[in-house]
Amino acid sequence: MSEPIKNRHEFVLIFDVRDGNPNGDPDAGNLPRLDAETGCGLVTDVCLKRKVRNYVMLKGHEIFVKEKAVLNRLIDSAYENLGIDLTKRPADEKDGKKRNEEGVGQGKEVDRARSEMCRQYYDIRAFGAVMSTGANAGQVRGPVQMTFGRSIDPVVSLEHSITRMAVATEEEAEKQSGDNRTMGRKNTIPYGLYVSHGFVSAHLAAQTGFSQTDLELFWDALKNMFEHDRSAARGLMTTQKLIVFKHATALGNAPSGKLFELVKVERAGDKEKPPRSFTDYNVTVDRAKLPQGIELLELA
Repeated sequence: MSEPIKNRHEFVLIFDVRDGNPNGDPDAGNLPRLDAETGCGLVTDVCLKRKVRNYVMLKGHEIFVKEKAVLNRLIDSAYENLGIDLTKRPADEKDGKKRNEEGVGQGKEVDRARSEMCRQYYDIRAFGAVMSTGANAGQVRGPVQMTFGRSIDPVVSLEHSITRMAVATEEEAEKQSGDNRTMGRKNTIPYGLYVSHGFVSAHLAAQTGFSQTDLELFWDALKNMFEHDRSAARGLMTTQKLIVFKHATALGNAPSGKLFELVKVERAGDKEKPPRSFTDYNVTVDRAKLPQGIELLELA
């Protein structure tokens, strides 16, 4: 792997959705996620990371957490790649810790397996993973973390009736009189502009091997992930802004909260009307207050 990154980063991701459901809540009938107290829309960090993973896969990189993946098999493969007899691999987390402390076999097996998993899988290098199930490969705390996306203004969840003209089985067809139409529901919000904040730790990148090439791929994913995630519920989702604060050092030159305060997202035009596009907002960065040792990068 390439050299790990040497600089800490923070970033602000601004994205929007129009006539869609950016992140359905399975505990609420797949309604758009909402903050019950403010009415603002929410998109979970897990949802955003999933879209990053999907984009990275399209670019030809291996991903650990993917659809129908059997994670223990992938951990086993790391031991196989290292030439460690699978019959002698750690049976569980407790056994793995003991063997690691004793240095059984070719060095510390769990540490070697963890390093091999980081080498193979982009999302482990970026987001970390728990790999102590089955053959123990330890745990990794990833250098890249993201917050929930939260809409600037409250959003309204609309319910729409939809019609299906066909049925799935002969039994359904026999039960229906007249035509074969069945009714359903889908939920959307007319428009929402969301802001998510993120952090990239150079200290943790040194542990997983997260490199400058990995970081550039991550920025590319944030800019383009919605372009390859189209569906009937997410036809118009777009990354509108990606603002990055690059520190001159690994430990950082300013608190992240102070940097995020420099980014302002405010309503433009007639504030009495509900927002319906990105042009209804102004996004500004107060460059005059940028702390020493911080480089501002507007990547989108």
